[in-house]
Amino acid sequence: MGGYPNPMWTGPPVGETPFTHETVRRDLALLERRGELSRVHGGATTPQAPVGEEASFTERSGALAAEKQAIGRAAAGLIEPHQTVVIDVGTTALEPARALPADHAGVIATPSLLVAAEVSPGPRVEVLVSGGRLRPGDLACSNAQAVQFFTDLRADAVFVGSGGLAPYGLTDFHLDEVATKRAMLANASHRYVLTDSTKVGRTAAHRVCELSGFDTLLTDTPCPADLRTALDRAGTTVIVA
Repeated sequence: MGGYPNPMWTGPPVGETPFTHETVRRDLALLERRGELSRVHGGATTPQAPVGEEASFTERSGALAAEKQAIGRAAAGLIEPHQTVVIDVGTTALEPARALPADHAGVIATPSLLVAAEVSPGPRVEVLVSGGRLRPGDLACSNAQAVQFFTDLRADAVFVGSGGLAPYGLTDFHLDEVATKRAMLANASHRYVLTDSTKVGRTAAHRVCELSGFDTLLTDTPCPADLRTALDRAGTTVIVA
């Protein structure tokens, strides 16, 4: 296999068999759940490698759940009563909706039916859904209708999800949704990007914006030096939840 997949592993306890197919499969599965690698045919790759296809919603929901919740709580703490707030699609972007207080008052606009379902029970929340073509899994709306919806909406704050974040900029997997994200960012007073550590240093296929295209990054781990330098140059604030 060309080496054990976890560089911090120092070997099995004395008396144990170093490698078996069963232990390797088990440990690879554990590291993948932690977001430390992605299994591929014939081996594994680190999460910093470029990626061409997004994992399913179910797979992403089970990865780094506690870290995403921490990001969500930090984001929800930035939302003030009676604001108009845009919340994007994705498993990390879903967490601010879940973390809002039950008595929150304000307008929540979203292209995500999952976000809409989370916030709709709030008796003092007005929910606006963009409409458009629905993508299964994330239940995300996109197309010209969604873009026009966010172009015509002036928001106090927007919380955008991420397919990848690198010195190159913010990227996403879904071409149809890039224009929607750009419209969200262009028409909000405060622009936040939510990125769990599996997305940091990665680049998805489609660029959304440069690092100067948003004000604040919320993540669960300190950024690598090259990315932190690029964020500093862009004047972007980093909050580690």
